[in-house]
Amino acid sequence: MTAGPDVPGVDRLPEVGRLPEAMPEDGRIGRLADLAVLLALVALAAVLRFADLATRGTFDSDQGVDALAVRGLVRDGVVPLLGPHTSIGDFHHGALYYYLLAPAGWPSGGDNPVHLVALIAALGVASVAVTWWLGRAIAGPVGGLVAGLVLALSATAVEGSTFIWNPNPIPFFAACSLAAAWRAATGGNAAWWLVAAAAQAMVQQLHVLGVLGCIPLVALWAHTVARSPRDRPALVRAGLAGLVIIALGYLPLLAYELGHGFVETRGAIAWLTSGDATGGAGLAVRLLFVPLRIVSWPLSGPIAAATAVAVVAVAAWVGLVVLALLRAGGSERRALAWLAGSTGLAIAALTLGVRSLSVVTPLPADHYHAFLWPAIAAAAGVAAAVLWRRGPRARRGGGLVGRGVVVVTIAAFVGWNLATQPPAIAADGGWPAAENAGRRVVDAVEGNPTAVVGVPSFKGTGALDYPMTVLGSPPVPGAGATRVAVLCDELFEEVVGAACRGPAEEARLAEVGIAAGPLLDRFEAAPGRWISVYEVAAR
Repeated sequence: MTAGPDVPGVDRLPEVGRLPEAMPEDGRIGRLADLAVLLALVALAAVLRFADLATRGTFDSDQGVDALAVRGLVRDGVVPLLGPHTSIGDFHHGALYYYLLAPAGWPSGGDNPVHLVALIAALGVASVAVTWWLGRAIAGPVGGLVAGLVLALSATAVEGSTFIWNPNPIPFFAACSLAAAWRAATGGNAAWWLVAAAAQAMVQQLHVLGVLGCIPLVALWAHTVARSPRDRPALVRAGLAGLVIIALGYLPLLAYELGHGFVETRGAIAWLTSGDATGGAGLAVRLLFVPLRIVSWPLSGPIAAATAVAVVAVAAWVGLVVLALLRAGGSERRALAWLAGSTGLAIAALTLGVRSLSVVTPLPADHYHAFLWPAIAAAAGVAAAVLWRRGPRARRGGGLVGRGVVVVTIAAFVGWNLATQPPAIAADGGWPAAENAGRRVVDAVEGNPTAVVGVPSFKGTGALDYPMTVLGSPPVPGAGATRVAVLCDELFEEVVGAACRGPAEEARLAEVGIAAGPLLDRFEAAPGRWISVYEVAAR
């Protein structure tokens, strides 16, 4: 199967790895224009993501835990078989996340987390380039420009490129999966389905709910199989090989399960059968709120931060897509239906299956749906391209009305996202603040074996464990400690039932069986994050 004439842009893009021997002058100009747009988008994405890289990203428990895992892998050869713990149940994401970060940790021996952030930022920039290609391949230059611009400027996508967290590389791999699937469906080379499967395998490894990223992949593959009976055997073989590739990503998990009585599987089953026991609103509220939350996230940011803007952004996106579907034809219409329909199916699954998405908390939740961002951006690009060429026509001026709609919508998106970019310094000060806190604790304990305890009990201590380890004073178990550092988060004081700066810390120490002796130091490591250092009373 080859790209037909109704696939704008696909037949005009060069085959991967080679250029035609001869090209008309206007073709060369078009390619130069494409290259200029791509380079401009990449430069814009890089400037927004790499500026102030050390301080812009938060450094809390999750970041410390991940940095410690990478450090153990590159320095000590400790190969993790599980990824980070999920926030939706008693099981873990995939270990391939740590393997992905390992090359960035190797130069410093895992002692500089900024190197890990730099890799994540680079993947964020690369996701813009891949999304540009997808929009360009489907709908021509305008489609590529708008699709790439959405992901390049999205304040949410920029923020997700500036700190260590397992969902943050997802948009790159999700974009690769979509682009490779489109290339396979329109280029006639079944091998591209294997590339799409490999990218989807990483999406699922980075977050368990990334399995819903299979929806657009399977939908396009099934459509291609149905309309290409002559190529069906090769396509079926490619589909089966893709399943094998995805399954191979779970080999570390299988190794762990065989040695631990399939505890992860039992935890996942318990969550699935619990109906998402984390609570949430009723179905009617979820059907309205969750789609708004998911679609608005890459367009205007968290819905709780600007609800009215989020509603307008989603209405604009839906309006553009619907208008374009009514006016598009051929491959553009099929592609837009594919992108928007797959996004809708994934949103429906998340709405029905993850009740906690209907609850707004101070904690991030974009990891549930980051795999949809490239599809949302690409759909916006295709819709804009269709309306740019076939917009609602006034009696005079051709398609000026349609173009005006596109220009106003994109201008509003650009203005809002430029105004809401993440600050140069994260609220908690990022890695420099965490390193300073670790150094202050190390100085206070003066080389004595020190345990680290979190308040509340479910509060991780990675934000302190990691810098102390890097500084040569790794935490020890409580039984062997003569000093103890207690990390108390004011965010959870109501849950704990006691205030930080004394009462909550001492109650927690009593709970874990450590008798608090004299207070050696107490300071606010970050807003609302208190660290208290005690001697351990004689046992």
